[in-house]
Amino acid sequence: MTTNLDLWPIGNCQVSGLVDRAGRLVWACLPRVDGEPVFSSLLSGVEAGDAEAKGVWAIDLEGCVKSDQAYLRNTPILVTRHEDEQGNAVEIIDFCPRFTSNERVYRPVAFVRVVRPVAGSPRIRVRLRPTRGWGNGDVDHTAGSHHIRYILDREAVRLSTNAPIGYIVEERVFRVEHPLYFFLGPDESFSTGLAPAIERMLHDTTVEWQAWVRGLATPFEWQDVVIRSAITLKLCQHEETGAIVAALTTSIPEHEDSGRNWDYRYCWIRDAYYTVQALNRLGALDVLESYLTYLRNIVEGSRGGHIQPLYGVLGEAKLEERIEEGLAGYRGQGPVRVGNQAYEQVQHDAYGQIVLCNVQAFFDSRLFRMAGVEDFTALEAIGDLAWEVHDKPDAGLWELRTRQSVHTYSAAMCWAACDRLANAAHRLGLPDRANFWQDRADKIHATVVDMAWRTETQRLSATFDGDRLDASLIQLLDLRFLSPQDRRYRATLYALETGLRRGTDMLRYDSEDDFGLPKSAFNVCTFWLIEALYQTGRTEDARRLFEEMLARRTTAGLLSEDIDPATGELWGNYPQTYSLVGMINCAVLLSKPWAAIR
Repeated sequence: MTTNLDLWPIGNCQVSGLVDRAGRLVWACLPRVDGEPVFSSLLSGVEAGDAEAKGVWAIDLEGCVKSDQAYLRNTPILVTRHEDEQGNAVEIIDFCPRFTSNERVYRPVAFVRVVRPVAGSPRIRVRLRPTRGWGNGDVDHTAGSHHIRYILDREAVRLSTNAPIGYIVEERVFRVEHPLYFFLGPDESFSTGLAPAIERMLHDTTVEWQAWVRGLATPFEWQDVVIRSAITLKLCQHEETGAIVAALTTSIPEHEDSGRNWDYRYCWIRDAYYTVQALNRLGALDVLESYLTYLRNIVEGSRGGHIQPLYGVLGEAKLEERIEEGLAGYRGQGPVRVGNQAYEQVQHDAYGQIVLCNVQAFFDSRLFRMAGVEDFTALEAIGDLAWEVHDKPDAGLWELRTRQSVHTYSAAMCWAACDRLANAAHRLGLPDRANFWQDRADKIHATVVDMAWRTETQRLSATFDGDRLDASLIQLLDLRFLSPQDRRYRATLYALETGLRRGTDMLRYDSEDDFGLPKSAFNVCTFWLIEALYQTGRTEDARRLFEEMLARRTTAGLLSEDIDPATGELWGNYPQTYSLVGMINCAVLLSKPWAAIR
């Protein structure tokens, strides 16, 4: 069991893992992010440092009294330094190889660890204890002269190492006198020397990530925040298909003993839209291009019909939700859920997000594949769906499970679909289609304003019925549905901040849902508020609130989905794309210009 979310992600856009403050790998799934956990102690209910802990890969320094961690600059390569009372010290380098070789990206289903003695005569113990069957079964192993083979449910993985195999198998303490190399990956032998091969992987992976970061258009201020968020968002993309998962974990509760434990290791159309939007602001077009390929497959597969709010990383439509009893959950607070019932829901905002992601391809000459008339015709089918459902009930962006309403946010996203199709038609020189889509957009806009505005309270409601406060209304500004000067927007923003803000933090809403009253704040809602404060002229308030949110980050520089407004403790799946997007967007918006250094 890990007692907090102070965790460091590593990965290569095929697999990912989380390393705790003691340098232990406590979460990793194979053969991809939505697979079964081979390291599962994050959700085991047992502390990773305990003698009986399973689902952990620990490299512990005997008598350790001090540990420091940091990423290699502009990479997701983690360096952990352990030191004992006598000053003996080791350095552990954790990474997943990812680099271009022979015109292809090499990203194996593998985790690499390098242990270097850096002072004195350090002694370590290696505990490599993988799990299978979601904690329900023990893992058998066989050992060779330079490897250990672990038998999982569907396949085997092999640890190749130059460390003494007997010490690893029996978990004995031994002295580190030279660099040790560990490669846990496919059940294949190394065809070359292990040490030079891993050193080359480390070098090439470092260069690859630093070159990617070098191409980012970062703001002048908060560059470390933006770069770390961008790298981690990149890790959330399953590069093989272009899918972008909402988080790297499942079943971290939204708050203590809440039962609000969800599996976020899938691609939500909404979350992916926000991710590519943020990375586009930094010029990371590779993520957008890969995602658009994934999205085109989803749209074509729907054959003009309903589009789900989420899909699997390979485009799987059916994501049946189940509870795995073999793991007790984060801090023992289950259930541990696999799959997500939300795939069955109707969420109309997805149509707007599909068009918003695609529309850039009609305008951006930097893209390898710009969109044309054929692409526009395909997108018109999405616009037709948006038009048909803009005033129909749905589950909303917060995915309510037991009731539906006509949600203002969803309707505004349907408006955005039609509005941006009009823009694309103008770009393609199709005036008749531009007028057609602009007419639909205007009608939706009028409907939303008419149905959502409440004369009695002088604000917009989150639904066409009732008078509900919901932070999603802040997004009407980002969508360009309303302007910062619009009195209706300003009145709504005042009501939202008054009703939903709790100190530094913003709630999603303050009414009961399927699980009662929410107790945690949703981090991205606070970032939405920061953007709105800035755009409505409250610059200093926005900067101050942004700095307060940055102070909530883990030592890795990241945020989870939720936060306890009273204690500041992070909850929810981690790292979460929404929260990373919020940090990037606010930094870009609030930063002083580069001209400030002249």
